[in-house]
Amino acid sequence: MSEMSTTQSSASSPSFVKRFGAWIFLAVLFIVLPFIFSSGISVYTMNLMGIFIIFALSYNMLLGQGGMLSFGHAVYFGLGGFMSVHFMNYIEYEVFVLPMFLVPIFGGIIGLIFAIIVGSFSTRRAGTVFAMISLGIGELIAASSLIFVAFFGGEEGVSGDRTMGPNILGFDFAQDIEVYYLIAAWAFITIALMYLFSRTPMGRMANAVRDNEERAEFVGYSMRKVRFISFCASGFFAGIAGGLFAINFEIVTEENLNALTSGVVLLMAYIGGVGFFIGPIIGAVVFTLLQTLLSNYTEIWQLYVGILFVLTVMYAPQGLTGILAMHLPIIRMKRMSSLVVPYIRMGIPTIMLVGGLMSALEMVHHLRAAPADQTMMSLIGIEFDTHTFIPWIVVGALILVGGYFAKSQAPQLKEAWEEAHAPSNSEGGSV
Repeated sequence: MSEMSTTQSSASSPSFVKRFGAWIFLAVLFIVLPFIFSSGISVYTMNLMGIFIIFALSYNMLLGQGGMLSFGHAVYFGLGGFMSVHFMNYIEYEVFVLPMFLVPIFGGIIGLIFAIIVGSFSTRRAGTVFAMISLGIGELIAASSLIFVAFFGGEEGVSGDRTMGPNILGFDFAQDIEVYYLIAAWAFITIALMYLFSRTPMGRMANAVRDNEERAEFVGYSMRKVRFISFCASGFFAGIAGGLFAINFEIVTEENLNALTSGVVLLMAYIGGVGFFIGPIIGAVVFTLLQTLLSNYTEIWQLYVGILFVLTVMYAPQGLTGILAMHLPIIRMKRMSSLVVPYIRMGIPTIMLVGGLMSALEMVHHLRAAPADQTMMSLIGIEFDTHTFIPWIVVGALILVGGYFAKSQAPQLKEAWEEAHAPSNSEGGSV
């Protein structure tokens, strides 16, 4: 009997690790990250990452799973934030006695209610019709936020105090690190729920409706109901993200529900990869790093994000996650070493080319934005005069030399890539 139990335990152990290993790793990662990155800016960045991860994953339920391109998803994020900050004030004025960590639920509920209203007529069609309706709804709510001052607070927005709730287990959310663990807990729960939704029959039918809605109707599923349920679930999770944003920043304004924020979540999902569940997570992390870190060094960081988005759409429509996924077959065949040298040969001139282009943009921006008597600028610790010829000659040389060698190495990289992807002789014989 003991042998049988030992055998069963050893047989089920790999299955347990395979099923829950990633979730255990994620939970441990959320716990230990503040110990590794403990500075104030790091905690601020991680808080923003957690909020954007939930927001981007909720958007992926529309675009990635349901094929619904929305230009107004920030509406549910913003409404969730406004409702949550009002509840924070209700708690402060003792209208309700409620733990602060439950406030995001009310953001999710208002997001769900508004998604039910909008989804009742907008999910009849996908494609351009749905996109235009979402854009119109987004502009309508953004304009209304400046009219209905009692709820939206006008241009100043609505502010609250997250420390006024009951003290639970010593947490009063006066410190950013306490808010981090609140966001991390909600992020873990919502990521798990959205993943489970994607594995349900409804989540799989959303993929089927995205790929071929006529076939989904033929097997007995209503494409409108499938889109509607996905739309409502997406609004709920976006509202939770908005509630966490309200707790983190203690203020919500019109900017949190306008077209700019809707564009930001589209960027995050697309850069990460809308075809993968983990794609928006990677996109949210990359975008947050660009926003918080790159913005400390350059004023034109948004230009770089825009260029990255255009290049992703043109050359890597599956996003950064798609690029990583392309390497999985090569790793399984243990041929990754054959790409190391071609990558280095291609990477060095590409870095020179990108560095030259970015330097040129920074120098042009300095010439246009700096005062007339301020001719010196600093770039990666090097100070130089932008009104002299030498810096421009150096930048031009980087662009020309890097571009020439990158172009000359491209065929060799392509050949090495095709060889790495080619089936082995044994596989070819078996076929």
